[in-house]
Amino acid sequence: MSAIGSIPSVEANGAKIPLCGLGTWQLRGRACARIVEQALRLGYRAIDTAEMYDNERDVGEGLRASGVKRGEVFVTTKIWPSHFAPRELERAARDCLVRLRLSEVDLLLLHWPNPQLPLAETIGALCKVKRDGLTRHIGVSNFTLALIDEARVAASEPLVCDQVECHVFLDQSKLIAGCRKHGMAVIAYSPLARGDMRNDPVLARAAAAHGKTVAQICLRFLVQQNIAVIPRTGKIERLSENAAIFDFSLSEAEMRDIAALGSRDGRLIDWAYSGRMKWD
Repeated sequence: MSAIGSIPSVEANGAKIPLCGLGTWQLRGRACARIVEQALRLGYRAIDTAEMYDNERDVGEGLRASGVKRGEVFVTTKIWPSHFAPRELERAARDCLVRLRLSEVDLLLLHWPNPQLPLAETIGALCKVKRDGLTRHIGVSNFTLALIDEARVAASEPLVCDQVECHVFLDQSKLIAGCRKHGMAVIAYSPLARGDMRNDPVLARAAAAHGKTVAQICLRFLVQQNIAVIPRTGKIERLSENAAIFDFSLSEAEMRDIAALGSRDGRLIDWAYSGRMKWD
């Protein structure tokens, strides 16, 4: 048994995605490799990176240093929108594998939509990359339901998830329901709202009631809905805290009260490529 115990998974269109993994955005170099290594030694079994993070080499180094068997770790990476032309996408996917020093990843995502290129062509290339064995599963990130519908029509392989900003202050209920309808998982990035949750009385009350931290309450709220979380931390001591969310449950009343904190304007992250998008 690992230090943090077994982490459950969510199943989505053939993929088994651990409900708690490590996000690595802004982590680089030796510090990144060390935190990945420690997370895996503790019992994490999902690591999330992206070509844009410029840390795939470090993530791969941490994976190898951990001593955990490759087949036990769910590795996700993401292709940047400037590489969405079909030939570019395939080349970018192969470059990701070279940097990670892996023969395949478990999940390959389109990082943000790119309205300047036909989505059907990009999805076709993503499906081909899967058929060619470069990734076990494919999905999208920062896609609206309308874009997911468009992608599903074009896809010859199942899309397993939409990785999106998701936390207690952002109401993503419409997107979550839409993904579920299609058998897709939701993977939450920035699940701790970049630390903005610390002074909220509703969260503080729940934390006191369960003997947990406010951060653990925020993460539990999501995983209790079968939403996978990938909190990023550069602190070894936070790794255990972020994963210690499977030994308690929030009551229906607590879930309702926390859900009421979310609003449509709770978004913290937006980006130029999404300028013409209408968020759900």
